[in-house]
Amino acid sequence: MDGNGRWAEQRSLPRTAGHTAGEENLAEVVRACVARGVGWLTVFGFSTENWVRPRAEVRHILGLHERLFGRLEELNENNVRVRWIGRPFDGPEARTPKYVQRAIRRAINDTSSNTGMTLTVAFDYGGRAELMAAVRTLRSTTGTVDADRLAAHLYDPELPDVDVLVRTSGEMRVSNFLLWQAAGAAIHFTDASWPDFDADDLDRALDLVR
Repeated sequence: MDGNGRWAEQRSLPRTAGHTAGEENLAEVVRACVARGVGWLTVFGFSTENWVRPRAEVRHILGLHERLFGRLEELNENNVRVRWIGRPFDGPEARTPKYVQRAIRRAINDTSSNTGMTLTVAFDYGGRAELMAAVRTLRSTTGTVDADRLAAHLYDPELPDVDVLVRTSGEMRVSNFLLWQAAGAAIHFTDASWPDFDADDLDRALDLVR
């Protein structure tokens, strides 16, 4: 979900306004995905590299994620089940604040019985960190690393392989997102910044795998 800051700068707004617009647009995209029968939607909310951003910007993004995970009434109305992937809260490298952890746990618990789309938010997430964690676990337990065992030790082994990967804001790169799960995925590149990503963009992405 890239381009929030540039979207704001183009409108002479603070970067935080772009992140707010991006969070609001995620709710619109979730509704559009539900209407189209999408089974799994995984979004890159905050990466392991994003902590180096200015402190005020990070605080604002953290607050938006607390609010995102707090949209329980709307999520339940749309029969959406919430999941999360990222560095484990009790791990030595984890940086997710306690109040965001609480919001994540509550959203997972309060939507666990929903049977519609699964919305997975990657927060304090990095594809390399995920793979390294899986390898470390395997080496310390079985001593054997192979593809099947590694896949079973990813942050969420139930997360299916990616069908189509969307990259917004004119960026022509994958970044550190779902490196294992997205192997072989179709990629939809769009010049639209994330706050402007709409149902038409979504349909063009889905056309790649229909």
